[in-house]
Amino acid sequence: MQRKGFRIRAAGGVLLLAHLLLVGWVTLRPLDVPWVSAPNLHPLAGIRADLALGPRTAARQIGGALTLLAPLGFLLPAVGGRLHVSPWGSLLRTATVAALLSLGIELFQTGVPGQVVDVDSLLLNTLGVALTHLVVVPAVRTRLRRGVERPRRAPLRREERAQGPTPTIPRVGIAPQSDVLPASRP
Repeated sequence: MQRKGFRIRAAGGVLLLAHLLLVGWVTLRPLDVPWVSAPNLHPLAGIRADLALGPRTAARQIGGALTLLAPLGFLLPAVGGRLHVSPWGSLLRTATVAALLSLGIELFQTGVPGQVVDVDSLLLNTLGVALTHLVVVPAVRTRLRRGVERPRRAPLRREERAQGPTPTIPRVGIAPQSDVLPASRP
């Protein structure tokens, strides 16, 4: 099973790296736009503005922010590779790493032409990661734990049938000890 765990962690690491490269390319590439809106530093103001534009635009904008980092909700625990861990502790660690990563992206965007800092992106990215973690990770860990805890045994052949309970041997007391130590011989 250790080999399988290594494979899961290695595949998670490769997918995590690929996803982070894609996110970096999408969020940190310069955009050639005629004007740029002001940075949004007021929580939920951007979400309210998106909702004011109509349901289709709001769904696209908010859904895009929710799904940008959402795969990290599964990939970060997969790279960690631990099966027996507190679900709340795992969620907290994953959401914290996602929030810090999203904050780093937002800070890097300050120096990229055409990109604007938006605090709502940070909130929605973190929420997307947390939701993905809550939906996917407990089920996957449970399934993997079942595979670890119940190793498959080969069925007994006819000539190897069990022969009943193992006999026990009654305990034998230790030899009596004397208070006199044997004299050492020269």
